[in-house]
Amino acid sequence: MSSRILIRGGCVLTLGVKTPNFAEADVLIEDGRIAEVGRGLRARDAELVDATDSIVMPGFVDTHRHVWKSLFRNLGESSAEAEAIGRQHFQTDDVYAATLIGLLGALEAGITTVVDWSDIQVDDGYSEAALQAHADAGLRTVFVQTAHDWAESHGKVDSNMTALAFGAGELARSDLERIASDWKRARELGMRIHAHAGLEESNRGVVSDLAGQLANDVTLVHCTNLDDRDLDAVASSGASVSLAPSSEMASGFGAPPIQELIDRGIRPGLGVDNEGMAPGDLFAQMRAAISIQHATLFDLKLAGKAGVPKLLTTRDVIRYATSDGARVAGLGDVTGSLEPGKQADIVILRTDRPNISPVNDPIGAVVWGMDTSNIDWVFAGGRALMRNGVLEADVERARELATTTQHRVATAAGLVAGAAPGGRE
Repeated sequence: MSSRILIRGGCVLTLGVKTPNFAEADVLIEDGRIAEVGRGLRARDAELVDATDSIVMPGFVDTHRHVWKSLFRNLGESSAEAEAIGRQHFQTDDVYAATLIGLLGALEAGITTVVDWSDIQVDDGYSEAALQAHADAGLRTVFVQTAHDWAESHGKVDSNMTALAFGAGELARSDLERIASDWKRARELGMRIHAHAGLEESNRGVVSDLAGQLANDVTLVHCTNLDDRDLDAVASSGASVSLAPSSEMASGFGAPPIQELIDRGIRPGLGVDNEGMAPGDLFAQMRAAISIQHATLFDLKLAGKAGVPKLLTTRDVIRYATSDGARVAGLGDVTGSLEPGKQADIVILRTDRPNISPVNDPIGAVVWGMDTSNIDWVFAGGRALMRNGVLEADVERARELATTTQHRVATAAGLVAGAAPGGRE
């Protein structure tokens, strides 16, 4: 395979700071990186990809997902119980199968980076199994480990496509001493810190209590019940925020504080969190985020409030799902935009489908109109992982592994009586 790929003739949304968007342009990939973006590019011996009638843009960045929970997709209100019981019966092969099918599902949705919060019990090779699934899936990942002995057992990653990070549980006032100790150790190891924050009303104020610990190497997840002091502490510290609006609303965590973040100049990333009660793509998360903010402002207008803020724009929310998401994941210098020197994490979206034609505004089309059916090509690190709408992976093997695991775990946990693999009687 050529180390040079030329994506030709698409509408290019670089979403970069230095490189503009183009109504029509080419993207040259060399050795896994963006080499050039512009019109009429030529490259000898390059593999050509025709992007006519397509939008070329950075791959989506999922800033928070419990990938092992892919085994419990679409269970709705019963998913939390199934996860709590089922996790006790996971074996290493089950961790691998659930992680692999989850990452392939993300990839098929145009997500090229996933922050995988691995809070399944961590022993007996579970981390190694999950990391093997990361390597086999091929996309860019951040593996967030939450083991009690994480500092000693975090292990090594052979692939340059995966970074390691430390995951703290829900920040609680009773754990301040342990939090300080854990975060100090994580920083000594050079690991980014991810922490659930604000899931419980009883923990309001804890983030502000940790103001001295917050910095730009911290990502706070959810933040649905933070108070003004907490949010001010986040803004002044440079810490990042990851929102999973579909999951937060469906799971009863509360409404994500989108307007409160906007008011403080905090630009969040977006994540799926848990597919039990949320779609596994970022099209849905973008629409949820922008719709929640719009609904909030319309309510203020109906109440006769003055000085109502501006509506969140599609230009803002598409960056939440790409360039802002990359920064929230700690990968802002690596991915998130199509600028020379960055990794070639790219998605090509078809605009010739009936669900989006005619395209009046490319960014608006991505945010408001597209879905996973528009995904045509996906590149991660310059490697084509989807071609012409078909994953390059052994999908049948992944499905068989996931189905076998689903049946084994459900049977062992007593979740399904007499069900055959795949839930068929």
